[in-house]
Amino acid sequence: MRILIIEDQNLIGKALQKGLTEEGYAVDWVDNLVDGLHLSTEVEFDTMVLDIMLPDGSGLDILKSLRTLSHQTPVIMLSAKDTIEDKALAYKLGTDDYLTKPFIFEELLLRIRALIRRKYQVYGHILEIGNLQLDLTARTARSSHELLKLTAKEFAVLELFVLKRSKILSRQKIAEHIYSEANQQESNVIDVFINRLRRKLESSGLDTMIETVRGEGYVIR
Repeated sequence: MRILIIEDQNLIGKALQKGLTEEGYAVDWVDNLVDGLHLSTEVEFDTMVLDIMLPDGSGLDILKSLRTLSHQTPVIMLSAKDTIEDKALAYKLGTDDYLTKPFIFEELLLRIRALIRRKYQVYGHILEIGNLQLDLTARTARSSHELLKLTAKEFAVLELFVLKRSKILSRQKIAEHIYSEANQQESNVIDVFINRLRRKLESSGLDTMIETVRGEGYVIR
């Protein structure tokens, strides 16, 4: 899953990028309105963490622009502005959540996970397909109660397939979801990645879960 942070405070931005990356997310961080607006309209993010007070404008302008363009990316406003009027305006413009500074990282993480589940219309943190079970909170995968030894990126790919079940995902779309802009990989790298994930699934008895659709990409049905 890919997250965009728009935050001008260097200490907060770096800490969030590091913490969320360690949780297995692909994270892009920018510190101004112009770059934030550009990225948020060019890339499909699973969640945005958006500060209000930016050096070149208001994060509310980004939020308003996204909703005017019918972009439905879940947004968490992150701000020192804590009055009911500030929160009411943000919700009126289309934010999905609002967290005031100072905040606890673990709470932000819980809210991000909840918004991602809501985006994909998942209720609860356990997903199951046949003998495969994903725990979206613990970030673990099991096959008939056997824990699969997956890397964070492998779990992210499997999570994407399950959340978008029956939808064909191109190599480019997979790469966009699991790599940040700074770490973007060529789409042909995805073939190697998928083959490695397939071998791990097959060794746990989950044969042919990931299907190849010639000329289009991959799918779990």
